[in-house]
Amino acid sequence: MTVTPMMAQYLEIKAAHPDALLFYRMGDFYEMFFDDAVNAAEALDIALTKRGKHDGEDIPMCGVPVHAAEGYLLTLIRKGFRVAVGEQLESPAEAKKRGSKSVVKRDVVRLVTPGTLTEDSLLEARRHNFLVSYSELRDEAALAWADISTGAFHVMPIARVRLSPELARLAPSELIVADGAPFDATRPLADEYKIPLTPLGKASFDSTAAEKRICTLFNVGALDGFGTFTRAEVSAMGALIDYLEITQKGKLPLLQPPVQEAQDRVVQIDASTRASLELTRSLSGGRAGSLLSVVDRTVTPGGARLLEQRMASPSRTLDVISARLAALDFTVEATQLSQDIRAALRKTPDLDRALSRLALERGGPRDLAAIRNGLVQAETIAQMCEGQELPDLIGGAVRDLLGFDDLLSLLDAALVADPPLLARDGGFIATGYDPELDEARTLRDEGRSIIAGMQQKYAEHTGITSLKIKHNNVLGYFIETTATHAEKMLSAPLSETYIHRQTTANQVRFTTVELSEIETRILNAGNRALEIEKRLYDRLSTAILDTAARLNTAAKGLAELDLVTALADLARGENWTRPKVDASRAFHVEGGRHPVVEQALRQQGGDTFVANDCDLSAGDGAAIWLLTGPNMAGKSTFLRQNALIALLAQMGSYVPAEAAHIGLISQLFSRVGASDDLARGRSTFMVEMVETAAILNQADDRALVILDEIGRGTATYDGLSIAWATLEHLHEVNQARALFATHYHEMTQLAGKLEGVENATVTVKEWEGEVIFLHEVKKGAADRSYGVQVAQLAGLPASVVARARDVLDMLEQGSREGAGAKIQIDDLPLFAAAPPPQPKPAAGPSPVEELLESIHPDDLTPREALEALYRLKDATA
Repeated sequence: MTVTPMMAQYLEIKAAHPDALLFYRMGDFYEMFFDDAVNAAEALDIALTKRGKHDGEDIPMCGVPVHAAEGYLLTLIRKGFRVAVGEQLESPAEAKKRGSKSVVKRDVVRLVTPGTLTEDSLLEARRHNFLVSYSELRDEAALAWADISTGAFHVMPIARVRLSPELARLAPSELIVADGAPFDATRPLADEYKIPLTPLGKASFDSTAAEKRICTLFNVGALDGFGTFTRAEVSAMGALIDYLEITQKGKLPLLQPPVQEAQDRVVQIDASTRASLELTRSLSGGRAGSLLSVVDRTVTPGGARLLEQRMASPSRTLDVISARLAALDFTVEATQLSQDIRAALRKTPDLDRALSRLALERGGPRDLAAIRNGLVQAETIAQMCEGQELPDLIGGAVRDLLGFDDLLSLLDAALVADPPLLARDGGFIATGYDPELDEARTLRDEGRSIIAGMQQKYAEHTGITSLKIKHNNVLGYFIETTATHAEKMLSAPLSETYIHRQTTANQVRFTTVELSEIETRILNAGNRALEIEKRLYDRLSTAILDTAARLNTAAKGLAELDLVTALADLARGENWTRPKVDASRAFHVEGGRHPVVEQALRQQGGDTFVANDCDLSAGDGAAIWLLTGPNMAGKSTFLRQNALIALLAQMGSYVPAEAAHIGLISQLFSRVGASDDLARGRSTFMVEMVETAAILNQADDRALVILDEIGRGTATYDGLSIAWATLEHLHEVNQARALFATHYHEMTQLAGKLEGVENATVTVKEWEGEVIFLHEVKKGAADRSYGVQVAQLAGLPASVVARARDVLDMLEQGSREGAGAKIQIDDLPLFAAAPPPQPKPAAGPSPVEELLESIHPDDLTPREALEALYRLKDATA
């Protein structure tokens, strides 16, 4: 079968990238063929056409415009595709030099995958986009992760059992694993977290080759200067770099030296706890309703990314937490300075991502301007802080903003205020910066006035006032007139000056020797100006990249200042308080509030959030509150708010409470809420037991555990026995600080048997057969669960509620008569649908209301007011 040269080229390139859609550049479009076209047309909802035949069948084809390609790429990436971008590596004119039928050289210049995005339009500005590599070597395992859009690069050794919680913490966009057994073993976890999983050849994970790869990237002789790494860590880092070389086709991103992390420096939080506490994502999957959405008052993308990182990884290093809180103390007190810094930060672009695009040669003049504008604001902020006594964290951040005078002067002199997006558009170098460029621009720009003068001159010479000089890409400049006037120009003596070029349906086109010469000068000037600007763009990019390491440090300083001033603004606006964090086993919160629920109540214009105290301060043993009370009373909210207060304190933030004393927490565990996992064959109860088992097997004496309704998914006595044994294990073995909510009132007896267990209850009030939730937590135990009353509030039919009351009375009677008493089901009347409820007659005014109606406060003497008060008291007796 004969294949055209172009299609042969396409098939050759496609064969090298079978797992990706191939964007094949043809002029102003990226074209796709065969199955790629069918899949892309469906995913992008664009027209599917055909072009030629292959093996006797039509070739499906679709395409997208080059100028709009980013939007289509985003859609494809979100739908799970990888895209190989095949560009033209030469112009058609250059191809023709090799022969009239030569095909323009093309090749893939980049593989676009979820973890290797850099364009702003493809990324969430306020979130990291992590590419993660996981390596297993014999008895070791490690994770390496990088965000090539910011240059962040981290590595840590992990136990294999820690892979799940660490992936939940990092929320990567793509995970790389060695092909074969490791890939197969990791796939279920990647599917569970919906992480795109990419296999990579085992050679990429070879630790010896990986070490050479890392040294080459950072231009060092050995890795000792970065730290002491395990072979698994080296393997994970090397595989990640190899993958970047493959996808970026040799144009490696500007990665920062690897930062080695340790698990014992941050609070360990497993995946189910992150989900149930809704730290960065709500249970519905969006950002709204999460803790992050309420806490985030940052004004820069870098600050927002740092906030999410701190929230996902609260520190357990006391010196780190103390330094963050000291910086926050300063910004809370220095209100005006804090607001001035925030005003400057609002004008600060994303330095990290602009720098990354420049390093990958995907940048443009606006990225140069972003660096300039960021340095201007950095200098402004540093000047604001002059003469201030700054805490160490802020002082270090401010010092990192200095030392860019030469680069800033260069960029300020070279760039216009608002440059275009693309370098090929020109016009981004300021007038007066380069004399040669100014000269070329003058000729180019004056050429327009020269052409206008020539048009007037030719109109006068020919006597044709409608004569125009126009331009197109085929003929260049030409004189155009109507066919009626053309006869005059084709006749002597005008024919000696005006040379016929083209005749169209209604117009005739001419040129002159003079016009051709002027055209050459003008076109050369325009091209020359563009060439000069491109050369200056490369020079400015190089100057920026030469200071990349210090620019990354400055970007970190700006992010740190953004975060600390944002948390100060939050603390002042929401009346949050400074927590005391130390190495004790204290956990004492006064007037604690749930920040997300409190904001939701405020936005709905509803009730004020009821603050509550919590004291889990422990000596050498456990400290557990056994919490009882009805559903809807706020038990789950109380559990969660105390976990969030601990998390906020250890990330270095003020907390929503009147006072808080938090002894360092090593682990945070939450078993709250009910859900099943049918895809993995797990019922709600099975999920509950798996999560409870993880807590009991892992929690140490520094853990904070919140458990809600353990054992509710099975029979009453089974559930009670499991909950009872779980509480005993937490007390005797784990010796943790814990909040344990339950409906099993029998368990309240444990408070008298276990030294570290106290009873607490969420209070309610009954009024005329209905239950009123007070949302107040106090010491003591609830006498019952008020389940029937809650069912009535939920709107169950009156007949169902009445029937439930009858059954409940009989069950409680049997319980009072002893375990052996027989419940006489036959004694209960059969269920019958009740008639539709009739509206209750309006109740008359109560004695108190009648008395109040008769009292007119403005007319009372002090004695009469006192007598009225006595009468009101008697009326309520």
